[in-house]
Amino acid sequence: MILLDPHLDTHAAPKALSAKRTAAASAASAPQKNPRLPSAQTLARFLAAAQQAVGLKGEVTILLTTDAAIRGLNRRFRGKNKATDVLSFPAQGPDSGPISKGIAGDLAISVTTALGQAAGQGHSLSTEIKVLVLHGLLHLAGYDHETDNGKMARREMLLRARLRLPQGLIERATSPQSSALKGHGFRRAAKSPTMTRSARP
Repeated sequence: MILLDPHLDTHAAPKALSAKRTAAASAASAPQKNPRLPSAQTLARFLAAAQQAVGLKGEVTILLTTDAAIRGLNRRFRGKNKATDVLSFPAQGPDSGPISKGIAGDLAISVTTALGQAAGQGHSLSTEIKVLVLHGLLHLAGYDHETDNGKMARREMLLRARLRLPQGLIERATSPQSSALKGHGFRRAAKSPTMTRSARP
């Protein structure tokens, strides 16, 4: 399920992109491809394909939101008072068992941050959101690049190729010219199996 934060101004994307581009000097010379949000239908199709590729069963809800909202989630669930690109919330209880067999978890994605990253990579906002979805799904499936000695990075690279996506987040972080993952908050967030479900109307 794809949810749009009611505070997310989808018509302000070009303005937000312009501000992000100014802040990122490396992106200034790169042409920006389509700064519009992908449709919910397009994202739902990609989500289904990516879940199948990852081997993750169960419902996943994706919340497309703002930097301010994701900063609040990051502070509340990870103790980090800063915006980030994607947060993953596996549907697990205190004993690390699944709360419901039909729910895999939730992802929250900051469209504002994704716009800046898309500009820096020279691809569309839609492509960047798909990169973030794949990364988040791998976290929901139990991968953790901070502790798994490259297992998640290898899996992400393989799935990226299968899903026809450009360079992933982990690769960007290890490239000499990038600091994309510094302070990055896409790690699995603990104890929030119903984060985006609480945002449902």
